[in-house]
Amino acid sequence: MNVPLQDAGSDGAPEPTRRPVVRYHGTGGTLAAETAETAETAETAETADAVDADDTGYEQRPWPDGPRWRTFTGGPCLPEPPDDDEADRRLGPASMPREPTAAEVRLVNAALLLRRPLLVTGRPGVGKSGLAYRIARELRLGRVLQWPVSTRTTLTSALFEYDVLGRAQAGQAWYAAQSTLGRAPTGDEDGDRPPDIGEFVQLGPLGTALLPWRLPRVVLIDEIDKSDPDLPNDLLHLFEDGWYAIPPLVRVKQQAPSVTVHTADPGGSASVVDGIVRCHAFPIVIMTSNGEREFPAAFMRRCLRLDVEDPDRAALSAMVAAQFGGELDATQRDLVRRFMEHSDKVGGLAADQLLNAAHLVTSGAYRAGDTDGAEWQAVLEAIWHPPNGDGTG
Repeated sequence: MNVPLQDAGSDGAPEPTRRPVVRYHGTGGTLAAETAETAETAETAETADAVDADDTGYEQRPWPDGPRWRTFTGGPCLPEPPDDDEADRRLGPASMPREPTAAEVRLVNAALLLRRPLLVTGRPGVGKSGLAYRIARELRLGRVLQWPVSTRTTLTSALFEYDVLGRAQAGQAWYAAQSTLGRAPTGDEDGDRPPDIGEFVQLGPLGTALLPWRLPRVVLIDEIDKSDPDLPNDLLHLFEDGWYAIPPLVRVKQQAPSVTVHTADPGGSASVVDGIVRCHAFPIVIMTSNGEREFPAAFMRRCLRLDVEDPDRAALSAMVAAQFGGELDATQRDLVRRFMEHSDKVGGLAADQLLNAAHLVTSGAYRAGDTDGAEWQAVLEAIWHPPNGDGTG
């Protein structure tokens, strides 16, 4: 939304105006839209009046302005993206309260306003990827587009894949069918056309996120430190310009200026004009890293960095409560205590290892009275092994 023109005050500074601002709170709830007193050169005020926005439709939902140099022109805008229950599966129900760190709230909101990627670093298992799902659920931005990274990952595969062999085979089959029917393969008759090229173009998670959505999609680039060394530099153009080309569609733009392609959303499709995909709202890019490597300075300059510390007892207890409901009983509290002690002893454990143990004691497979026995201790040793398996952490 645009900031209204403001009258200058007696000192020449613009008078503050009130406008809707969306802020991330990280407490586990859903959309929080606010109005805050802002000036043209000021940041969002810390104190704000709540606005009832839970029922606001996608087309009317307020969103904060970004910098002028981070404004993008893609369009026409697509309809509201689909949602799923992946956040509830990963995080537990939205109704369970959560206490985020001040750094998390501060840096997520800065990334939203600046339209910049957020690099989230920390040990394996501290909940880095969960941040993407919390943002998408709280701000009602649809399903998270996940891009898991490996040493074989390429940027092109995250943007789109073109099945050239499949198209060639489909074309041959169509021509053969025309010959069998005694028809000239002109494709002039309705219902008698060769396979459309768009049937063989599949957008990847990053390519889908860069479509012209009215509100930003959340894309999770998971474990980017496992990528080929060139991948961070390859991302610089996308992070700056917010568009990419699909060469097979560029080549046929004279014959087919608008082509409908498949997207990374289940059953989703979108039109691509002249072979170019250009975003309208720059996506919320969450990149996770285990801190295994350094990234180029040019890449880091375009990102904000959030370091995630190991969760403390309160955070671990809240995590167990969110997944298993309600207050922790004595057995679960003792389990959290033992987990923290063992984690310190072996040099760190992942939070999901605690959840595995919590599931066993809540499923009835092990009685609370047996949790100090040899059998239970053997199970804990099996599921609470250190990340590198040698006991050193």
